[in-house]
Amino acid sequence: MNYRNIEKAHASVDLQRRLAINRRLFLKKSGIGLGSLALSSLVGSLGASTRTHYDFTTGPVLGAPHHKPKVKRVIYLFQSGGPSQLDLFDYKPLLIKKNGEELPDSVRQGQRITGMTVGQKSFPLAGSHFTFDQYGQSGTWLSELLPHTAAIADELCFVKSMYTEAINHDPALTFFQTGSQQPGRPSIGSWLSYGLGSDDKDLPGFCVLLSIGTGRKDPQPLYNRLWGSGFLPSLHQGVQFRSAKDPVLYLNNPDGIDASARRRNLDYFTKLQLKRHQEVQDPEVTSRIAQYEMAYRMQTSVPEVVDVSDEPAYIYDMYGPEARRPGTYAANCLLARRLLERGVQFIQLYHQSWDQHFNLPNQIKAQCKDTDQPSAALVADLKQRGLLDDTLIIWGGEFGRTNYSQGVLTPTNYGRDHHPRCFTMWMTGGGIKRGFSLGETDDFGYNIISDPVHVHDFQATLMHLLGIDHEKFTFKHQGRRYRLTDVHGKVVREILS
Repeated sequence: MNYRNIEKAHASVDLQRRLAINRRLFLKKSGIGLGSLALSSLVGSLGASTRTHYDFTTGPVLGAPHHKPKVKRVIYLFQSGGPSQLDLFDYKPLLIKKNGEELPDSVRQGQRITGMTVGQKSFPLAGSHFTFDQYGQSGTWLSELLPHTAAIADELCFVKSMYTEAINHDPALTFFQTGSQQPGRPSIGSWLSYGLGSDDKDLPGFCVLLSIGTGRKDPQPLYNRLWGSGFLPSLHQGVQFRSAKDPVLYLNNPDGIDASARRRNLDYFTKLQLKRHQEVQDPEVTSRIAQYEMAYRMQTSVPEVVDVSDEPAYIYDMYGPEARRPGTYAANCLLARRLLERGVQFIQLYHQSWDQHFNLPNQIKAQCKDTDQPSAALVADLKQRGLLDDTLIIWGGEFGRTNYSQGVLTPTNYGRDHHPRCFTMWMTGGGIKRGFSLGETDDFGYNIISDPVHVHDFQATLMHLLGIDHEKFTFKHQGRRYRLTDVHGKVVREILS
């Protein structure tokens, strides 16, 4: 290979590129170039050797919220797979009375069902095997599977009339997290990171924690695009924390590289990237610099935040015995509280294995054992620390479950298929009515009869609580202005305090 000829060819291409600048391109690049100068001013002289880090964060793109926010932070406890509202929250004595009878056509009304049950010749109604009772001054009906949630019933706001358009897991998950059933859009956390910035410069504004439930050994998969930034700058994608030795991938220095060597490496990298940015004006270049700088600072901040050895015994007792096992839902709830205390704005927990098509009675018991105590403990813990009033906690999945049994109904067993027509979520925290329930389903638990709340309505309400008008918060991409709620959604003011 003749390297001299290759160098000549590269030089020729570079010369042609430089000569190709016309008046329009010159004006365009000059205008954007002013931004490059401003960017360079953030770091001062490139030759300086005394800097400890660069800061390429330019603050929230919104500048300020559209209105006074009710909350500063969000912890979203996403129960992946679709928890059965009929066995947890939506008490239907008629189903118990009519157990085994056929689902009336007048109730189903020809509505779409999945390919997993469309071939069934019979759709036997399946009453819950679990007893319900009323709790708190609010008189909220809850299943025996949720004793710890029952103890904080008056802190919670239940929305029993959620509905979605997606009937299968992947599009339903994607719809909740990005506002579209098609992949490629920014996630909720990315929108908030982009719009509102972060209070902490040493930790990401958007963190993700995953756990696998004990109720099912083969849960539906989760994809990192669910917390991706889509067409927003990649700086705003969620950062996944793991239970392994390295909580965040690629954070530690390789063998033989110490902190000072890493700092020199980053300084030189920044020089090269700034030069590249001046040439191509690609905002992803500065996003890359910011990500490297964040990773450098996280080398110190992450070990501190994941080290829970300083937590007192009574905290572990609150969250349950699994809180001492990294990677469990209980441990992730405790870690979420620690991240929140350190200024992380949006924390997303995903707990898998809620997909009970068969053997629901046994599987859902295990899922509730995983989640009931830690979820209630998180609410109580934030309240005792004075953090609940300006934090929003959300609990829910991507859809509900059918009132009829998937497969054979027996005296001891049943399963439930996906049901997007109605399901339940709960919320608590700043700006939310507590000890309150919104919405109602029919006596069969199949259709909503009052106060329907769509996925986009939920997203609009979440943003409203953070001070954002969802109709005004847009991003122009490929000639169109996009928003989290697409062209839909309304704030659910009935649940606002």
